[in-house]
Order: sequence, then structure tokens, then C-alpha cells
Amino acid sequence: MKIGVIGSGGWGTALAMVSASNGHDVRLWSRTPAIVQEINEQHTNKVFLEGVQIPKSVVATQYAEEMYDADMLVIAVPTQYIRTVFQHHHFNVQDKLVVNAAKGIERNTLLRVSQLMKAIQGTHIDEYVMLTGPSHAEEVARMVPTTVTAASVNEDAAKSVQNVFNTPTFRVYRSIDVIGAEIGGALKNVIAIAAGIIDGLGTGDNTKAALITRGLTEIARLGVELGANPMTFSGLSGMGDLIVTCDSKHSRNRRVGEQIGRGKTLEQILSETQMVAEGVSTTESAYRLAQQHNVEMPIVEKVYEILFQNKPARQAVTELMTRESKRENTF
Repeated sequence: MKIGVIGSGGWGTALAMVSASNGHDVRLWSRTPAIVQEINEQHTNKVFLEGVQIPKSVVATQYAEEMYDADMLVIAVPTQYIRTVFQHHHFNVQDKLVVNAAKGIERNTLLRVSQLMKAIQGTHIDEYVMLTGPSHAEEVARMVPTTVTAASVNEDAAKSVQNVFNTPTFRVYRSIDVIGAEIGGALKNVIAIAAGIIDGLGTGDNTKAALITRGLTEIARLGVELGANPMTFSGLSGMGDLIVTCDSKHSRNRRVGEQIGRGKTLEQILSETQMVAEGVSTTESAYRLAQQHNVEMPIVEKVYEILFQNKPARQAVTELMTRESKRENTF
């Protein structure tokens, strides 16, 4: 197949490498001429995947027109930039399978990516697949064994994604729960920021375990309200992705939280990195969705207050711990 990958960050580059290893014709789009040149001439992407050698079969381009004949388009730019990228660069999605690898919710509209692509490109849900799960680009690019989920209401579309990306080190399962996969992939980044905050504060394993468990409950609570299957959140796109993002040294969202726990402001942190932590904008989206649907999400609420209302992190932890006593309900 002809595969077009939109976005030359770590995740887009890693997915281009995986599909190219299966013999597919891969074009990797970047808006940055220097990255295009580096990938095509040096076969590296040092800013996003330091120390990784990219196969020569991955060809980078800065021209959307060179992807017009692609059979499959993979979206690997941060969620908040998807609308702008498609408006400015005129990618052709007609008669193509659209595979989304971004994990977020658009900030102003509160649209999941499936809804966003429908709104801006007319992408039908039958032509859309969410590719998500516990998968840091740094490890995928180094062929560390990884499993993910391809979620689509069209099982044939999910099978096509399995055929393109399945390798001995990258295994794709399939699901029909697009809403659950999108919500799990997006909101785990918010909980990962919280996990980083408690790491920065120097709390222990008990706190981290409690956070991950109760965080998963909040994710499932909102997901089910929006129409997801509750069982999805016990799988790769729920619990699996949450665990890796809350614990990994590779997690940008956890790292943002850790620096906040150590006393830095959000403005300082964002000014010091080129990489996007999707959880920052998703925190605001999740907070607003919870209010809109009257869903109780105390951890998300406290992360929002820390990030956007300058609430001291230790105060937020105390407020969570001293909430009214209640039963442990899953959601």
C-alpha cells in the first residue's frame, strides 16, 4: 500500500518506520524543510528520535500533493494543530482510510478527532481508525515489543491497519469502540500530568497507585457517559496506555507534571521544550466536558486548577485526600 504519514515528530516517524519495514511505500510529511532534508539525506530525526536510524525507504516531503495517491493517511500531528494543518496544506482524504495517531480533544470545540475530521474534511466514521495504546515512539523506533489497538466501527478498516503495521515487534489488536479508544488515549495524558506532579512532590508508590486507579475510574466515567464500552478502559487503550504514560521516563506529560511538582510554572515549562504535551490542552477540554455532562472528575478538576488557576500542588493533593468519604465505585 501507499502510506502517507502527516507529522514528522517522534510518533509519526516511528509509525513511518514500522509501515516501511513491512514493504509499504511510505511518504512522511513535515512542515519543516530542515527535517525533510535530514531524513532524506542523513536518515535521522535527531530532534525527536535521537540515535535512531531511519530506513532509506521512508521518504520525507513538505508537499501535501505528494500524498494524493496514498491509500492510507496517518495523522500524527498534535490534536490542537490538526485543523490548521488540513486547512493550510490541503491534504486529500477522499477515498482514503484515515488513521489517527493523535491523542487529544480539540480545545475550543471539545471535538474528539473522529468528530473533528468529520467536521473539517467530511471523513465518514467508516473510513476512520483510531490507533492508540501504550506506545512511546522512542521504544517503537528501536523495535521494543509493543502492542496497540486499532479502533474502528468498520472492522475491515481495522484489519487493514493491522495488515499495514503488524510486525514481530509491533502487534495491533482491533476494537469497534472508537469513543472509548479516543477518550482513553486523550485523558490518560491528564492523569499522567498528575502522576508527574506527585513524583515532583516526592510522594511514594502508594500515592501513584491510588492516582492511576482512581484516574482510570474518572476516564471510564466520562467515556461511558459519552457512549463508550466500559470494558475498553481495562484494555490497551485504557489501563495499558495509562500505566505507561504515568510511569515512563519517555512521557512528556508526566515530565511536565514533575516539573510543576518541583515548583516551575506551566509557562516556564512550555517555553523550554519543542515537544508538545497533549495533556495540557486536554486538561482544559476534559474539565469542560465533565462540567458539560455533569460527570464527577475530581483529579481532572485539580489538575486543571493547578495548571490554569495556579493552585499549589500540595494543596490540591490535600483537597483530594479530604473529600467526603464514599463507596469505591468504578464509575
